[in-house]
Amino acid sequence: MATPAPAVAWAQYLALRGVTSLMQCFDVEENLRTAGAVGSMFARFSPRHRRRAERNIALSFPEYSAEQVRRVAEGSMRYMFQLFMVDTIAAPRLITPASWPQYLRLDGIEPVLDRLIRQRRGIFLTGHCGNWELLGFALSALGYPISALARPLDNPLINRWLLAMREKRGLRVIPKFGAATVLPDLLSREGRVGFIADQNAGDQGSFVPFFGRLASSYKSIGLLAIRYETPIYVGHALREHGRMRYVVRCEDVIRPDDWVDQPDPLYYVTARFNRALEKTIRRAPEQYLWVHRRWKSRPRHEREGSPFPSRLRRKLEQLPWMTEADLAAIIDRSTDPNHREEGESGR
Repeated sequence: MATPAPAVAWAQYLALRGVTSLMQCFDVEENLRTAGAVGSMFARFSPRHRRRAERNIALSFPEYSAEQVRRVAEGSMRYMFQLFMVDTIAAPRLITPASWPQYLRLDGIEPVLDRLIRQRRGIFLTGHCGNWELLGFALSALGYPISALARPLDNPLINRWLLAMREKRGLRVIPKFGAATVLPDLLSREGRVGFIADQNAGDQGSFVPFFGRLASSYKSIGLLAIRYETPIYVGHALREHGRMRYVVRCEDVIRPDDWVDQPDPLYYVTARFNRALEKTIRRAPEQYLWVHRRWKSRPRHEREGSPFPSRLRRKLEQLPWMTEADLAAIIDRSTDPNHREEGESGR
């Protein structure tokens, strides 16, 4: 989207500031209930987004009934409105080095913190599940500040306001455009870098399994990790009991020793962190952004209607966790004309 005209930008900014100021007059739990109700209304009156979410859920969880799919889709939209209307504004204000135990429960991340004490450098990944920004706040509150990659918002006034709130708690935000020079410098100086790693990477991305379908993923994360011999931490912050309280976990740690002997280290790293992201989503599918166009881009053989490439098949076979049944299902979905249109679920 293009940058709005100055008058429109100011109108959007003042409206948002007014709404957030009004919401601060109420208890955060009450605001969560209000935002959830707005999300339910959105699900009802935005059939295009609802259908996209339901289609992605049905394809990712073929064992779900139609009613389960509907419930998860509506729950996802309720959750996302709670996240954007309440958590994004409230978290930087509420979660501090002194108050974080009221809002965060750390589940089994002690080995990760111990590793960070001994080795500063690290790449931190999460997806559009749970509260992806909260991981940065949590690490900063625990004394491990992080630099996170993010696309600037189209409205510069809103962008500066949100940026100031994030950085107030020690989360440095790196604009997506121009990050190619900043990120290598950070890692070379033992820094910590965070990515939202379930973005669609376009036709030139690396196509790896994600919920039984090939999904385009950026190669840059794996390239940085391999070049700087940097461990990758895949984590999440999932809401508990519908309240302003999250459980923070590390789903997987990918170390240089894990990929060094792999036939294709880059493909292995990319596939493994996507596998960890999928595990996170399966923990709380209603907290995933199912309207996200994760499977929009398709590999060349699907676009051209060609046979499944033998080179890609070998890469999949070499993944240590790949079973014959899973491989057959991926190839079937990728080559059967009845399944090829699944890639259009984001449209």
